[in-house]
Amino acid sequence: MKPTLRVAAATLVALFGAGCADAVPEPERTDDLTRSLLDQPSVTAGPSTEISGDLAIPGEVTRAYLPELGFNLGSVEAPVKVIEFSDFGCGYCRRFHQESFPTLAEQFIATNMVEWKFLPFIAGMFENSLAVTEAAECTLEQDAVAYGAFGDMLWTRQPEWKESGDPSAVVRPWAAGLGIDMDRYDSCLAEGRRTERVAGATVAAEQLGVRATPTFWIVGYGPLQGALPLEAFQGILGTIHQEVVTGQQAVPGIAN
Repeated sequence: MKPTLRVAAATLVALFGAGCADAVPEPERTDDLTRSLLDQPSVTAGPSTEISGDLAIPGEVTRAYLPELGFNLGSVEAPVKVIEFSDFGCGYCRRFHQESFPTLAEQFIATNMVEWKFLPFIAGMFENSLAVTEAAECTLEQDAVAYGAFGDMLWTRQPEWKESGDPSAVVRPWAAGLGIDMDRYDSCLAEGRRTERVAGATVAAEQLGVRATPTFWIVGYGPLQGALPLEAFQGILGTIHQEVVTGQQAVPGIAN
């Protein structure tokens, strides 16, 4: 059975809130978006890993409702909405989360300028990503703070689990150290309770035309590809926020 996805119309209104439709928008050219926002013709997409072949969708997915997927950070009232498509095994995604995201979170998310959806998916190119992504989801089933801490460890200690023959065993003590119920964590993995969420995120990436990790979809603007320098992200998000709040560019409201 072909996986199906319920998504919003052309502006991706349902990325964060309720509502759905069948149409998937045509992805815009990332380099054009970047150049127009930064007004620097030499700027192209940032460093990223290009996806070759089909994405590795774990199992069959008959329903993938985007508002129920991923992990949201920031206020629902934030005028700018960003969805990040990353794979925990991606080195450039790791670079972004270590070098750029902490500052962006402080500057834009904590100040209610941007609501951010982190949507990890399985690109099919990175060893052991599925196992650790499902493990992360099983921490999120219990506690959002634990999920954030677990994700940080996956980025920081990426070589340990990527190079392991048993990544689940490598990361289990990390989850245990976060104080969650380990019987519930183990049963979550054994029963595959979060597999559909991981598969749904991967289907979303496939149908939206995500072809590299990381990719950042700015609602109302389109995708931005690659781990651009921090200053570039700051300029882009600052420009978009200014346009939205001054009414120069209207981003549709997000129903919740």
